Amino acid sequence: MRSRVSAWSFLTLLTVFFSLSAGAESTLDTQPADPPANLNVANRTVMVFRATLLGETPALRAQRANAVIDEALQNADSLQVSIDPIQNSYMVLMGGRRVFFVSPRDVDPVQGLSVQETAEKAAGNLRLVVAEVSEGRDLQMILRALLAAAVATLCYVVLLWVVSFIRRKLSSRLLELMRRHSRTLRVGPVPLLDTNFIYTLIRRLMWLVRWLVVGLLSYEWLGFVLSRFPYTRPWGERLNNYLFDTLRYLFEAVIGAIPGLGLAVIIFFIARGASAFSRRVIKRMASPGTLSWLNEETLQPTTRLTSLAIWLFALAMAYPYLPGAGTEAFKGLSVLVGLMISLGASSVVGQAAAGLILTYTRTLRPGEFVKIGEHEGTVTELGMFTTRIRTGLGEVLTIPNSMITGTVTKNYSRTVQGEGYVVDTTVTIGYDTPWRQVEAMLLEAAKRTNGVLMDPAPRVFQTALSDFYPEYRLVAQAIPAEPRPRAVLLSMLHANIQDVFNEYGVQIMSPHYLGDPNDEKWVPRDKWFQAPAQEPKDS
Repeated sequence: MRSRVSAWSFLTLLTVFFSLSAGAESTLDTQPADPPANLNVANRTVMVFRATLLGETPALRAQRANAVIDEALQNADSLQVSIDPIQNSYMVLMGGRRVFFVSPRDVDPVQGLSVQETAEKAAGNLRLVVAEVSEGRDLQMILRALLAAAVATLCYVVLLWVVSFIRRKLSSRLLELMRRHSRTLRVGPVPLLDTNFIYTLIRRLMWLVRWLVVGLLSYEWLGFVLSRFPYTRPWGERLNNYLFDTLRYLFEAVIGAIPGLGLAVIIFFIARGASAFSRRVIKRMASPGTLSWLNEETLQPTTRLTSLAIWLFALAMAYPYLPGAGTEAFKGLSVLVGLMISLGASSVVGQAAAGLILTYTRTLRPGEFVKIGEHEGTVTELGMFTTRIRTGLGEVLTIPNSMITGTVTKNYSRTVQGEGYVVDTTVTIGYDTPWRQVEAMLLEAAKRTNGVLMDPAPRVFQTALSDFYPEYRLVAQAIPAEPRPRAVLLSMLHANIQDVFNEYGVQIMSPHYLGDPNDEKWVPRDKWFQAPAQEPKDS
């Protein structure tokens, strides 16, 4: 009777307190909030205090509640846990004795529970603590838990042995199968696959799977054994809940990613069909007489550019539907890749643009003999970023396309009739040698050179009348051949020019004067047609 009266007196005082606390809440709200405190009993969280009541911080409230619960558990084995409402708060009772209060400010805003639901949840946790403490004092229950743990440990050891046994059997069986079928996987005398490499790879995969299974079995065994004993049961429940939460999270993530992944796959197939359709359309448009800029030379780069544009557009459309596209890691990676491209790809973009210019302006073609700056040779490959030419000495030069567009390029194959290239050389002879004789000797040297075509016929041009000598330039067309014979052809042409000039007693060395010569350097009319020059029949 006395305990009941004291309880009612406490309730009356508590009512007065809460009637006054309404005015004090505004003052408390202006003060900085204390950190939350957990009420842990027997490794189990009963309540999380977040509010400060009557000047007691959450940590002090948790300490007082823990002392009351320990005292109650020591004095009685079976205690009834209940809650009583007090205005807008609830009081948790244990055996008719107050343990702690649950105020509206103790509610976790993340969970979205009400004050009553929070109080009932705390009372349920406290009832579980009381039951586990009673179970821990029961010798029969402890013996049952030990027996269950022993059986679980035995099953765990047996399963580990089974896993090792299966791994050994699979390894021996795999080695036998590979030895049996390795002889059939051959292309002629050469084995198609390296059995040693595949065997090592599969053994490592099996080792990885084995340890994954062992880890899973160990995790489940530990959670089961800890769950058998009252004191360690919260740890086992956390282990099991963590595993199930992880599996549920993975399953929900996979299921949630399926619709977006399906849309991405649909966009992929649409882009694939559009790319194939564009290839067929561009191939038809490249037929003669359709478009002047689209021919066999520009067909391949145009097809690649069109396919690239289609796939880039498809990637931009499918990007939001890819799994993980909205995560911060994915966004950071995208920003990093874009920054790397913007900082380091300026030269690459310039080279690609120069390659497109060379392709669509048809400045160069494979097989043509050109001179780019100081380098000359036959074009062997015209790429997006670089162009390769082979010189007459057999050297292969790789020239950036931006260098080609920024310098003067001489094409010796573009002005010829049919296939082939232009070969030319320059000599300077004094004014005392008839120009008709010099032209005839140069044409004779070209005629003697094997590889110089007579149709079209070689021609000689007087390109300059200098102070000391005129300048003669021999221009001829060579037969189409490999790049190397052009250097040999020029050497043979120069040798024949020297031979012809020596035969007719004409010196090639150009004169230079420091003063007026004793004899005038001119050619009388009777010497205009010195051999091998021939006088026209109509003169």
